[in-house]
Amino acid sequence: MTSTSTHRTWQSRAPRHTAGPGSARQRRQPSARARAWARRGPLLPALIFMIIVTQLPFVATLVISFMNWNALAPDDRGFTGFGNYTHVFSDPDLRSSVLTTILLTATVVLISLVLGLGLALLMDRHFFGRGLVRTLLIAPFLVVPVAAALVWKHALLNPVYGLFNGVLTWVWKLFGSSHPPQPDWITEHPLGSVSASLIWQWAPFMMLILLAGLQSRPLEAMEAARVDGANAWQAFRYITLPHLRRYLELASLLGTIYIVQNFDAVFTITSGGLGTANLPYTIYESFYQAHDYGQASAAGVIVVIGSIVVATLALRLVSSLLKEETA
Repeated sequence: MTSTSTHRTWQSRAPRHTAGPGSARQRRQPSARARAWARRGPLLPALIFMIIVTQLPFVATLVISFMNWNALAPDDRGFTGFGNYTHVFSDPDLRSSVLTTILLTATVVLISLVLGLGLALLMDRHFFGRGLVRTLLIAPFLVVPVAAALVWKHALLNPVYGLFNGVLTWVWKLFGSSHPPQPDWITEHPLGSVSASLIWQWAPFMMLILLAGLQSRPLEAMEAARVDGANAWQAFRYITLPHLRRYLELASLLGTIYIVQNFDAVFTITSGGLGTANLPYTIYESFYQAHDYGQASAAGVIVVIGSIVVATLALRLVSSLLKEETA
């Protein structure tokens, strides 16, 4: 009798679980929204910083692009609608800068792509000192753009003490000529001088991307081609080049994004003269020299929109490339 009453007393004091063990486990687990915020919370400071640094200035530029705002006429300021954009597309100087930008970008990207492919094919081979050579080839891409432009302007292209004219003098004297040519490269070939400095700097970038593509080739296909009697050109044309198509597109798109926005080489080598003023330099002139903030902002918005279009294509290409590599 005593044991029965003691057992009933213990049961009355024991905690009663109205639900099974699954409900307790469910109470302990955070909700899906809490888990999502736990993942996104550490990224919020970086997101806020990026919005303050990049998006707010762009919104301000977008607002100014619809205004008639010239610092030389402070009283004549107001909303002008799409007048600045109409002026950008109708001004002959701006149209010329757009054509110069397209020509400069296409020249630099195509030649850098061809040189980068050749260097990547060379670096894909095994030879003594390959690591040192690869480091030396990558070095131009690591140089500050202004410093690279100064090297080309003074150390290489200067008509008096530049390396190119020094080599020409040595070669002409070697063949017995007493009057070697001393061309003024920047004056006679202004756009070519700017393009040469950019090609020297961006060819290593193309090489890095294409070298990564070469090192991801399927070795079985290359060995099968050799067994079947294919020579080096046939293996490159029918196996290597189709495999590198995605990498070639990626390198050209990324190079286009950066070279379209190039300002350092044009400003340092030619100061925008002799027909080398591209769109970023024209924006600089409109803003800092003509003090036409509305027109400069409209041109800047057009450059940003064009860059976003190219960047979107590049990101889609990268996504498809990663999916292909994963598969």
